[in-house]
Amino acid sequence: MDGVMAVQARISEIQSRFLHRPQTTSGSWAGAAAAAGLDAASSASSVSGPATASEGAVVAEAQKYLGVPYLWGGTDPAKGLDCSGFTQLIYKNLGIDLPRTSSQQATSGQAVASLADARPGDLVFFDYSSSRAGIDHVGVYVGNGKMIAAPQAGEVVKVQDVGSPTVIRRVLPHQAAPPATASGSSLAGVPYADLFTRAGARHGVDAALLAAVASQESSFNASAVSPAGAQGLMQFMPATAKGLGVNALDPTSAIDGAARYLSNLTKQFGSTELALAAYNAGPGTVSRHGGIPPYPETQNYVRAVMSKAEAYR
Repeated sequence: MDGVMAVQARISEIQSRFLHRPQTTSGSWAGAAAAAGLDAASSASSVSGPATASEGAVVAEAQKYLGVPYLWGGTDPAKGLDCSGFTQLIYKNLGIDLPRTSSQQATSGQAVASLADARPGDLVFFDYSSSRAGIDHVGVYVGNGKMIAAPQAGEVVKVQDVGSPTVIRRVLPHQAAPPATASGSSLAGVPYADLFTRAGARHGVDAALLAAVASQESSFNASAVSPAGAQGLMQFMPATAKGLGVNALDPTSAIDGAARYLSNLTKQFGSTELALAAYNAGPGTVSRHGGIPPYPETQNYVRAVMSKAEAYR
């Protein structure tokens, strides 16, 4: 923690140097960078050999580019960086290759179930554009609800609040998983783990998938009620709950009902992804579109649940 705090203090120090400096041209960036001791040559990947990849190294590498202007398609810090050019460069400097675009990077590494599980150096992904579905922005998590990112035209690489990422991925070298519990459950520490495990076994549904649905739907809040009227841990609409004979506000009943419902949807549509789309948007909507509907909410829902399920396994 002390190391992360020290890095974040350095980030704040460097960022403050840029707050009152013009950032409109590559020349102004070069001058500001030189004044801060962060000239492009010293922060680029022309150093002799990559550094060792670690949480602290990723954050330290990211802070080198604070103040660099945003440039769409930019991959050269001397000219400007876009969001995925920024993250690709950081990891390249540490000896790890990432794809070029944020949507491609969102499939790299291992899934992280939630922001509560995120570590400094993880990549946080967002769907900000209403004009196209899917991931369109990425930043580097630095801890304490903050990230470093290249936001958009007219801005610079800076520290921001993370908010609510659509997907979180860990691309640092994999560390050994903790030993399995005596029961063999892969959901140790997850709320209602025993209920997910039992319901999954009863209805032939992956317990990790059930946990991921609960996390995405209600953040494991058994008394949650949405503005649309969906209720409980698994967020059943009253009509759906009634049809399934489920008490949506009772975790045991809700989880068992969700497992049964997802099992039926998977058999109906032939894949987990389509079953999740139907859980979110309704079976009729999936049938009408002949696949996952072209709605960003549903597409992000499927992506997020699948990513969380992967992290819980």
